[in-house]
Amino acid sequence: MTHEHRSQRHVSSNSYEEDMAATAGVGGAGGAAGGGGASGAAELDPESWSAVLAPRLAYFAGVARHEHVTRAAQDMGVPQSTLSRAMVRLEQDLDIALFARKGRTVSLTPAGRTFLASVERALAEVERAAESVRADADPASGKVAFGFLHTMGSETVPGLIRAFRADHPRVRFQLVQNYGEAMLERMRAGELDLCLTSPVPDAPDLVARRVDEQRLRLVVPDDHRLAGRRRIRLAEAADETFVTLEPGYGLRRITDDLCAEAGFRPRVAFEGEEAETLRGLVAAGLGVALLPPPAVPRPGVVELTVTAPRAVREIGLAWLGGHPDTPPVAAFKRFLLSRRGQLLAN
Repeated sequence: MTHEHRSQRHVSSNSYEEDMAATAGVGGAGGAAGGGGASGAAELDPESWSAVLAPRLAYFAGVARHEHVTRAAQDMGVPQSTLSRAMVRLEQDLDIALFARKGRTVSLTPAGRTFLASVERALAEVERAAESVRADADPASGKVAFGFLHTMGSETVPGLIRAFRADHPRVRFQLVQNYGEAMLERMRAGELDLCLTSPVPDAPDLVARRVDEQRLRLVVPDDHRLAGRRRIRLAEAADETFVTLEPGYGLRRITDDLCAEAGFRPRVAFEGEEAETLRGLVAAGLGVALLPPPAVPRPGVVELTVTAPRAVREIGLAWLGGHPDTPPVAAFKRFLLSRRGQLLAN
């Protein structure tokens, strides 16, 4: 009996009555329907065992720990009558005696001891969950789940986090690198708070702000016929073989759109998942590519400025609409938006 229900300090004195009022109409039915309701940890059936019993479990553990109703009531700061009624109702719902009573002194029956072991594990897990979410929301040391494109991982994002942590040194980050659509899906699933992506998403469930743009260059092998040029119109590459990211990637969509604007459809020989892999394919003479600037210049390629059409990709900061931010997420969002137009390392 080692569990200490520390969170009782944070529970209002009438929280039990409020919880019981919500479940009073289903108590008896819960006992009858309990077999079906115990099948899953996330059971939401209002007549399940979890819905019926949960408001009473902490009280049960307190009485079991003290083996005395009056002392348990004093320790938990609830009326003795409330605690006594809760224990009677709990035994009625389970249809089994959990306590042997002698005045206000009680002792656990064998069934009560079996039940207590599981109750204490459940309460400890609730305690851990509460402490975890409170820690993640702490203004000084909370957590930000932040997604970004692969091409921003080597310099841009490390520089941003370093600058942010100058004023927020203890904020923690969970970093996710992925392509745009995958990040948006993870954000919708609650796995990300914010993401930097391209193109700027336009969806009714998202809020997105354009924060910067990045010029794209036509990357050619250093022995290519165009390698001696500094600038090029994209239409001049209409007959070239392209290497691109796979369909579904934002940069692939931008490449296809820019080529269409230049009057041609790119002939794609290779598709990859990372910009630097494409640069390697270009260096090997396997095609040309439209890519953002590299973090470190790569030998074997020449990068040409595209003069027409205007070859850029817009970078957007996105988050789920209608979802309140924790203090650390709000602070990092403000920081990123304050650097609009100066976000990228290149």
